[in-house]
Amino acid sequence: MEDDASEKSSFVVALIENRAKEVGVAAFDLRSASLHLSQFIETSRSYQNTKTLMHFYDPMVIIVPPNKLAPDSMVGVSELVDRFYSTTRKVAMMRGCFDDTTGAVLVKNLAAKEPSALGLDSYYKQYYLCLAAAAATIKWIEAEKGIIITNHSLLVTFNGSYDHMNIDATSVHNLEIIEPLQSTLWGTTNKKRSLFQTLKTTRTIGGTRLLRANLLQPLKDVETIKARLDCLDELMTNEQLFFGLSQALRKFPKETDRVLCHFCFKPKKVTKEVLGIDNARRSQVLISSIILLKTALDALPLLSTVLKDAKSVLLGNVYNSVCENEKYASIRKRIGEEIDEDVLHARVPFVARTQQCFAVKAGIDGMLDIARRTFCDTSEAIHSLANKYREEYKLPNLKIPFNNRQGFYFSIPHKDVQGKLPSKFIQVVKHGNNIHFSTPELASLNVRNKSAAGECYIRTEFCLEELMDAIRKEVSALTLLAEVLCLLDMIVNSFANMISTKPVDRYTRPQFTDNGPLAIDAGRHPILESVHNEFIPNNLFLSEASNLVIVMGPNMSGKSTYLQQACLIVILAQIGCYIPANFATLRAVDRIFTRMGTGDNLESNSSTFMTEMKETAFIMQNVSERSLIVMDELGRATSSSDGFAIAWSCCEHLLSLRAYTIFATHMENLSELATVYPNVKILHFHVDVKNNRLDFKFQLKDGLRHVPHYGLLLAGVAGLPGSVIETAKSITSQITSKEMKRMEVNSEQYRGIQKAYRVAQQLICLKYSSQDEDSIRQALQNLKESYIDGTL
Repeated sequence: MEDDASEKSSFVVALIENRAKEVGVAAFDLRSASLHLSQFIETSRSYQNTKTLMHFYDPMVIIVPPNKLAPDSMVGVSELVDRFYSTTRKVAMMRGCFDDTTGAVLVKNLAAKEPSALGLDSYYKQYYLCLAAAAATIKWIEAEKGIIITNHSLLVTFNGSYDHMNIDATSVHNLEIIEPLQSTLWGTTNKKRSLFQTLKTTRTIGGTRLLRANLLQPLKDVETIKARLDCLDELMTNEQLFFGLSQALRKFPKETDRVLCHFCFKPKKVTKEVLGIDNARRSQVLISSIILLKTALDALPLLSTVLKDAKSVLLGNVYNSVCENEKYASIRKRIGEEIDEDVLHARVPFVARTQQCFAVKAGIDGMLDIARRTFCDTSEAIHSLANKYREEYKLPNLKIPFNNRQGFYFSIPHKDVQGKLPSKFIQVVKHGNNIHFSTPELASLNVRNKSAAGECYIRTEFCLEELMDAIRKEVSALTLLAEVLCLLDMIVNSFANMISTKPVDRYTRPQFTDNGPLAIDAGRHPILESVHNEFIPNNLFLSEASNLVIVMGPNMSGKSTYLQQACLIVILAQIGCYIPANFATLRAVDRIFTRMGTGDNLESNSSTFMTEMKETAFIMQNVSERSLIVMDELGRATSSSDGFAIAWSCCEHLLSLRAYTIFATHMENLSELATVYPNVKILHFHVDVKNNRLDFKFQLKDGLRHVPHYGLLLAGVAGLPGSVIETAKSITSQITSKEMKRMEVNSEQYRGIQKAYRVAQQLICLKYSSQDEDSIRQALQNLKESYIDGTL
C-alpha cells in the first residue's frame, strides 16, 4: 500500500446490476482494510440511491462489467460512471470476474468475524449481486497491488447504508454538509463553511474520515446515539477526563488507522531473488508501520490510566475491550524482542529514515550492520562537506536540509549571496528568501546514502518476517484499536471541543422518543451563528397531529435558512452530538429529503422546472412516515396555476404519508390547506413595513400574516416603473379578496375537526412529557375546560 497521509479517497468500488432494477455495490477501503456490501432496488431512473452511495464512498477506482445492460429506460451502471464520474478511474472487468459463488467463498475466508454473524449463510441468495461485486473488487486489488489479503483480517459489513439515516446526494449539496454553496459571505470578509468544516477539529486522518462518514450517514439506532451523548455528558462535566483524553490521544500517531491495514495485506513474494531498489520503498513502508504500531502501543498505558474511572458506557467499553486486552501487551512484548526500545515514530524525514534504518536491534543480522555503517559514514561525510563549504566559501548560514524526494541539499539565505555563486554549485533554485543548490560531491554522496538506506530497509524486512506473521495473527485486535481511536478522536476532539469553545448552555443534549414529536426550542443554525453574532433563534414543532408546517414570508425573510437549520440540527442530534438550541426532542429520522435551490441542468437538458419535478418525484417514490422533508418554493418555475396545483397536490400526498414536512412558499393561497386539513400549521416570518420599506425581524410566528404587496415593494426598490406597480396592485387586490371569502367558508365548515386535532396534539405532547403525574393531571384538566368553554 502507498504510504500516503493525505485525506483523499481510498475506496475501490464495484457496481453491477440486473434486469429487476437491483444494484449490487462492493466498496473496499484500502485505508482501513474493510469491505462494505450493499444491495438495493433502484427506485429512480437517474440512479439516485446509487449516486448517494457513490457520493458517500467518493471512490478512487470504479469497477463495472463491460456491457451496458440495464432495465428499460435506465442508463446502466457503466454509462452512469461515464456520465457522472468521468474524472474517476474506471475499470471494466470481464463478466466472469463478477462471480457470486467466488465472492461468497472469499468473504467467508477473509471476514474477521464469523460469516454467520454477518448473515451470509442465511441471506446468500439475497446478497448475490453484492457478493459478485466483491469478487471483482478483491480480484482487482490483489492483481493491481501485488498483494494477498490475509485470512480473517477484513472488516465486512452488509447493507451498511440501511443501518443509518439516508441523505441523497442532492440534499447533501443543498444542506451544505460537506461543501458550502458559496465560499464567501456577501458583505463580510468571513469565509462560509460547511457543517463538516465547522466540526473538523479532529487530530487524526481516520477521525476526520469517520466524521465525514457520520455526517453523510447519521445513526438511526437510538441506543448508540444515547451512548455517545452519555459520553459527551461525562466529558462536559468532568474537565479532568476531557483534558486527560485530549492529551492521551495526542500520543497516538495521526496515521495509526491507515498503517494498521498494512498488516492485513501480504506481498505475494518476499524472496532473496527479488531483492532490489524497487522493493526498498515497500520495505520502508513495512518498517514504518511496525515503528508506528510500537509507538501506538506505547501510548496505550496513558489512555488506560485516563479511562480507568470513566462512568459512561462507551468509555467503559473502550477501557474493557482495549485497555484491559492482554493481546496488545503481548504484541508489544513481541515487537520489543526485535525492535530497539529507543525507536519511535517520527515525522521529520531524515529522523524517520534514521529510525527506520536502526529499527532492528544490533547484532541480529551481520549484513544489516554493514549497511548501517555505510549509511552512517555517508551521512557524516555529507555533514563534513557542509562544514567544508561553510569555511571555504565564507557561508556561515549554510544549512543542509533533507527531503525524501531530493535527499540532502544546501540552502543559504538570499542576502548572504554576494555576486555570482561558485561554478561547482549546481541545480540552483530560488525558494522564498533562500537559495537551494547542490554540488557533484553532494549528489554522489546522496546516491550512496540512499543506496545504503535501501539496503538497510530490505535486510530489515527479512529480519522482521516472523514478527510480521505473528502480528498478522492478531490483526482483528489492531482493527479494533484503529476503530476505537477514530471514534474517540471524533467525540473528544470534534464534538466535545466544539461544545467547550461555545458559551455555557449554547449547546444542549437532544432527547429521543420512539414516535414522538420533533420539537426544537430556540434552535439556531450551527454554521451561520458563528458568522452572525446576533443570530435570531426560532422554534419548530411537528407531530402526528401537525405533520405539515407551511412557512410563509417575503423574500430574504429567513425561510431557506430555517429549513436548512432544522435539517442540520437533526443531523447533529443523530450523530450523537449536542445541538444549538435551548431544548429539543425528536424521533430518529430514517431519511432526509430536500427540494431547494433553482437552476437549469444543462448537462441533462433539464430546465429549472424539470429539475424540480425530478427531485420531487424521487422524494415521493422513496419517502416513509419516519422521513423528514423540506421543500422550498415548489412549483415556482412554471405557470402560476400549474405551480399552485402541483404544490397543493404534493402537500396533500405528504399529509397522507404522516411524514414530517416543512414547506416554504410564497403562494399565500396555499394557506387555505390549513382550513381543510387540521394537521397543517401555518407559520410566517415577521416583517414590518415602514415607509414602503421591508424591515426583516427574522422571527417565526404562528398564523398567516399578509404583508401587502411585498413583491411589488421589492420590485419598486429594483426600479420598476411606478405605473406598472400601481396596475399590479389593483390586479392582486381583486384576486386576494376572492381567496379570503373562500377561506372563511372552509374555516367554518371544518372548525369541529380542527378543534379535535388541537386536542390530539396536546395529548401527544403530554404522552411524551417528562413532567410529574400531578402536573400532567392539571394539564389534562385545563385542556378539558378549554375544550368545553370553546377557548381552545
